[in-house]
Amino acid sequence: MENQYFTSEGLNVKNRAFLFGDAVKVSFFIREGELIMDEECYFFLMASMRKMRMNIPLAYTLEFFQLLFQKEIIEGKDIKNGIINFQVYRNQDELTLAKSSISYFYEVQEMDDVLAVHQRPLELDLIKEINVNNNLLSNIRVHSPENIYGGIYAQENDLDDVILLNPNKRIARTTSGNLLFLEGGIIKVPKQTEGSYISPLMENFVTFLHKNNLADIQEHEIIAFESQKSEEILLISDEKGIFSVGKIRNKTFENSRFLEMVESWKKSF
Repeated sequence: MENQYFTSEGLNVKNRAFLFGDAVKVSFFIREGELIMDEECYFFLMASMRKMRMNIPLAYTLEFFQLLFQKEIIEGKDIKNGIINFQVYRNQDELTLAKSSISYFYEVQEMDDVLAVHQRPLELDLIKEINVNNNLLSNIRVHSPENIYGGIYAQENDLDDVILLNPNKRIARTTSGNLLFLEGGIIKVPKQTEGSYISPLMENFVTFLHKNNLADIQEHEIIAFESQKSEEILLISDEKGIFSVGKIRNKTFENSRFLEMVESWKKSF
């Protein structure tokens, strides 16, 4: 492909997402023509913007987003099932960044059912040459060069994703989401202090399992080797959906119990 060159005159130089990665992203979910978990997703967006010291418009109410997505996506694009990846970015239009205005951009990924496990199990592997931080901003979806590097590494090694470790060499997450490890009746999830994402989708799922006594949910500090001891592994990505993990290196995993749990969860909506 031929390279293309642009000057700043052809670009919106106020867009700090383009210039500096100054943006946050949150997913919203459409199922059978209705928004689901919209309140949880909205509060996560507000919390993410506050952490990035963004100037939140007074118009950004839950009702604003409900009407926006209903009018422009569900009715305007006739989308019945899918994930809305919603990005808010800061403009460079004030003397101080905290007072600068914000703009938004979104795209929609259609799928049959946002709560269904994708049919093809994933193959993952650990990546050790980079790690992710475990501070206040590690839990929200902001610009992450580690995700970009990890995604390219996965493609070049015929993998679907890679497991990212924190500076303490413990499991944080993958480039796209969080991992859940099933051992007997226990589901282990990495703590948020380990560098995992805050995920309204995952939190809704594990809350359902806990309330219905379907599994003992435990937050853990998980060393890399422990992934090999799991019977089943589930990857939940607010951005892409829900996936079974079929293989990590030479170890293969079943998926029947997680599939049953997800089916029960789906029926609760």
